[in-house]
Amino acid sequence: MLTHKKMKPKKPEKPLTYADAGVDLSAWRDTKKRIGGLVKSTYTDKVVGKFGQFGGLFDVSLLKKFTRPILVSSVDGVGTKLKIAFATGKHDTVGEDIVNHCINDILVLGAQPLFFLDYLGTGRLSPEVVEKVMLGLTRACKASACVLIGGETAEMPGFYQEGEYDIAGTIVGIVDEHRVIDGSAIAPGDVLIGLRSNGLHTNGYSLARTIVTEIAGKDYADTFAPTGRTFGEELLRPHRAYSAARVLMDKDLIKGCAHITGGGFQENVDRILPQHCDAVIDTKRWSPDEIFVFLQTEGRVENDEMYRTFNMGMGMVLVVSGEHADEVLNAKALASFGPARIGAVRPGEGRVVMEY
Repeated sequence: MLTHKKMKPKKPEKPLTYADAGVDLSAWRDTKKRIGGLVKSTYTDKVVGKFGQFGGLFDVSLLKKFTRPILVSSVDGVGTKLKIAFATGKHDTVGEDIVNHCINDILVLGAQPLFFLDYLGTGRLSPEVVEKVMLGLTRACKASACVLIGGETAEMPGFYQEGEYDIAGTIVGIVDEHRVIDGSAIAPGDVLIGLRSNGLHTNGYSLARTIVTEIAGKDYADTFAPTGRTFGEELLRPHRAYSAARVLMDKDLIKGCAHITGGGFQENVDRILPQHCDAVIDTKRWSPDEIFVFLQTEGRVENDEMYRTFNMGMGMVLVVSGEHADEVLNAKALASFGPARIGAVRPGEGRVVMEY
């Protein structure tokens, strides 16, 4: 039977404070001052009250214009991509990652974002680091007209490694019931259109870090020759938001939409397929970014594993009818995403078929 050895009580030499236990309230006050302006920069006339309240207040009178308003929510984190931010000291993009990931997760259902809430937990609060994270977070919120209505920053000594933190975010959006995009209208003959990603986005980093640092023996400060960026810069490229696709959704041109995150094509396109349809994806239709080529070559990773772990250069897949395919491919709103025809829908059993 295991027993715990009792420690001899030790009386403090002076009265203890919260700071003695590792929680610095003055650092929090400094942090609050630094981020207040950033947070308020995302506010619209729908925000009620002021920064720093116990809860975020949002005016929902806009619901009157909807026939049957449906709230859409999602929560996510950045994962081990944060390890690269810690190693490089670059913290201003991971905030973008968490916001844009969540925006895409509700966008695929046709929803527009209303507001976002963030959480940051750390062992020792660094106002400078939190400010950098919030800079990226608010930048992404403003770009997609999403209010950062609240959040929590927690200092927990002994819970995290020195210099590390974790972030998570929750988004709430809205869509009218008759405009929900759930893939039920997908039919054989439809076309799959891929939108280019900005590198790895926020998935596959446990494998990517192993390959880069342990197998290839690279430092994040080393130059990745094909792009001229350092490995750190390459791997920290921020997750894209595909909000521009809503223009096409408003025209009823999109029958299904999949955000290519964890699980890759196989487990994300699968989520929108009716049981009588298969999605056939022809990977020869596009060239993956050089970083994916490096990871696959250095790690000797099989094709199926690569396309199940990473987005391989396509961050979102749209399903459209054959008659509207050219209109979507040539849409001005999508031009910056390099849309490409990457496959088709055929009769089947709800499977994703990868062709290499």
